[in-house]
Amino acid sequence: MTDEPAPDLSIVIVSWNVRELLAACLRSVVRGQESGVRSQESESESRKNLIPDPCSLTSEIIVVDNASSDGSAAVVAAEFPAVRLIANRENRGFTGGNNQGLAVARGRYVFFLNPDTVVVDAALGTLLAYMEEHPEVGACGPQLRYGDGSLQPSRRRFPTFMTAIFESTPLAWHWPAALNPWARRYRMEDRPQGAQLAGAEAEPVDWLVGAALLVRREVLAQVGGFDEGYFMYSEELDWCRRAKDAGWQIVYVPAAQVIHYEGKSSEQVVAARHIRFQTSKVRYFRKFHGAFRAEALRVFILASFAVEWALEAIKWLLGSNRSLRGERMAAYGELLASGLNSGDRKTGRQVDK
Repeated sequence: MTDEPAPDLSIVIVSWNVRELLAACLRSVVRGQESGVRSQESESESRKNLIPDPCSLTSEIIVVDNASSDGSAAVVAAEFPAVRLIANRENRGFTGGNNQGLAVARGRYVFFLNPDTVVVDAALGTLLAYMEEHPEVGACGPQLRYGDGSLQPSRRRFPTFMTAIFESTPLAWHWPAALNPWARRYRMEDRPQGAQLAGAEAEPVDWLVGAALLVRREVLAQVGGFDEGYFMYSEELDWCRRAKDAGWQIVYVPAAQVIHYEGKSSEQVVAARHIRFQTSKVRYFRKFHGAFRAEALRVFILASFAVEWALEAIKWLLGSNRSLRGERMAAYGELLASGLNSGDRKTGRQVDK
C-alpha cells in the first residue's frame, strides 16, 4: 500500500507489437502531463482538497503489454521507469488488457488510450477541465486525426440493423459511405461539419471511438469495465451504451486533439481482424437487440463474405493479381470457417483499432 494520495488521472494503454508507436505515444503523454497534468511522481506535497485547475491535477501511466514479441515491454521498462508495466504472458485482448489496467488504476478519472496515438499539446488538460466542469458527463473523447492530419470521424450514433449490415462488410465496400445514408447517419456526417472543427463546442453523442476515451470513476463503479466477451471491437460501443442507459452523457470534445494511426496492431493479422470485428458486432446485437436480429445479422454477414470469396476466386481463375486474390480468399475463408461465433476468444490477436 502506498501512502501517496491517489492521482486524479490514470492513463491506461494496452499494447501488442507496436514498440515504436508505443514509445512515441508515451512521450506524447509525458509532454501532455507537462502541458496540463503533473505526473504523480512529481507531486511531493499532499493535496488537502480537490483543485479544479487541470494544471494542478496529478496522473499515473499504466501500460499493459499483451505478450508482444517485439521487445515493447523491455523498451517501456528501460525508457519509462515511472510507468507501471504489466507484462502479460498471453494476449488477453483489448478488453482483458484494459480491465487489467483498470484493476490497478487509482485515479478519479481513467483515460483509455491506444498505443498508436499521439496526444497533441494540452489535450489531457482540456479533457479533464471539461469533465471537472460538467459532472453530468460520464465520458468524453477528443477529436481524432489520422497520421496525415486529416480528420478521423469518431462521433457515432448507436447502430441500427441497417448500419450493421453496411459497416465494414463487402456491401459497404461496393457502396461508398459518402453516398450511403445509413452510414452517414451512423457516423453523424449528417450533422454540421462545424462540429468537427477543433474550435467547435463540445457535442453530446451516443458513443465515441475508443482510441482515446476519458471516463469518470463513478461511472466505472456503476456500470463496470469492458465486457470481456468482446476480444476487441464494439467494446467501447457496449460500454457507452451501458453508461447512457445508466443516465450519463457521452460527449465529443473537439478542442482536444489526438493523432490516431489506427489499426497498426490489427493490420498484422488481417483475417483475425475481420473475424473479431464482425463477431463483436453480432455479439452486440445479441446483447442489446435480441437473438433473432443477431442471428439474421450473422447469416447476412456470412453470406456477403461468401459472395465476396466467390468473386475473388473468379478473379484468381482469370489470372488477375493472383497473390492478392489468394490472400483475400484465405482471409474470407477463415471468417466463413469461424461462423462468427463468439464462444472462442483465443483466435484473435489484436489490441488496438
